[in-house]
Amino acid sequence: MPQFSDDLFLGSAITVQGMDAYPAVSTFTGSIATTTLTVTAMLSGDPIIVGMFIDSSTSLTNGTYITAFGTGTGGVGTYTVSASQTVASATIIGSGNALLQNPSPMSVGVGPLGRLYVWDAVPQAKLTTNIVAAVITTATTLTLAAGAGVTSVTTTSGATVLQLDCPRAVSTTTGAGSPTTVNITVSGFDYYGQAMSEVIATGTVASTTVSGKKAFFQISSVVSSGASVVTVAVGTTDILGAPLRITDRGYVTRAGWDNTLAEDAGTMTVAATLTATTTTGDVRGTYLPSSAADGIKRLVMGIALPAIAAGPNATRVGALGVTQA
Repeated sequence: MPQFSDDLFLGSAITVQGMDAYPAVSTFTGSIATTTLTVTAMLSGDPIIVGMFIDSSTSLTNGTYITAFGTGTGGVGTYTVSASQTVASATIIGSGNALLQNPSPMSVGVGPLGRLYVWDAVPQAKLTTNIVAAVITTATTLTLAAGAGVTSVTTTSGATVLQLDCPRAVSTTTGAGSPTTVNITVSGFDYYGQAMSEVIATGTVASTTVSGKKAFFQISSVVSSGASVVTVAVGTTDILGAPLRITDRGYVTRAGWDNTLAEDAGTMTVAATLTATTTTGDVRGTYLPSSAADGIKRLVMGIALPAIAAGPNATRVGALGVTQA
């Protein structure tokens, strides 16, 4: 997804931004009943993340890792784990690799005062059933289905996830009948490997698609809050996730779509800048082109990055937005 950037120099400087992932370790008190981990106290270290492997002096099934958030989103609460087992309350250590550092400071000269970033993407056509095929949600955890434009991959932590063609929001679609509202919790990772979740309410109108706000790159699980009397499917949308944080539409220098010189009349939603939750918007912002993606139309957007996103005083939040939730 990331493509090009031009630097304006007033002196020689290192221009590499150090945003590599670093090991995340968390120590907490928890117990496991079947596939539900209940965390009652955070003892030390980083927040709990999806994909984190867990171990304890108490016997845990080898290779157990966290597959999805429940009521917990990094601290006290419930989580889903990969292996069914019974473990009494004990001190558990989790380890993963999904947190990001601030960009490295420019150590010589003034460095770039800003950058023009070119967002270049050719998104595939959306499909309302390419993450979860239409099912009656009598089960809590829905079965993922890699449809068109989606690939099943194994992450570096060993988790199997569905990877989208590019970061984009997902949707829920109800079938015919008289639906009752259920909350669909989608968990996964963004383009930079940060764990994230979103709750999407299906609504009570039959044959209706509800679009989410957050741009996912990988989906690790989809969970329903309860049973629905009609089918519910989960799929992709044409709402595309920005590669870097856009806090004001004025930072978009140009939005080109479908090989035309005219400015595209799409919809830009700026980044959510408050503490992220399962119902807030995307931490970097999203763009909905004026016509449907089809795997042929190309988005070419120029993004002006301020000094907080690129330069000697850049920060991870300035470049990539607040931490996902």
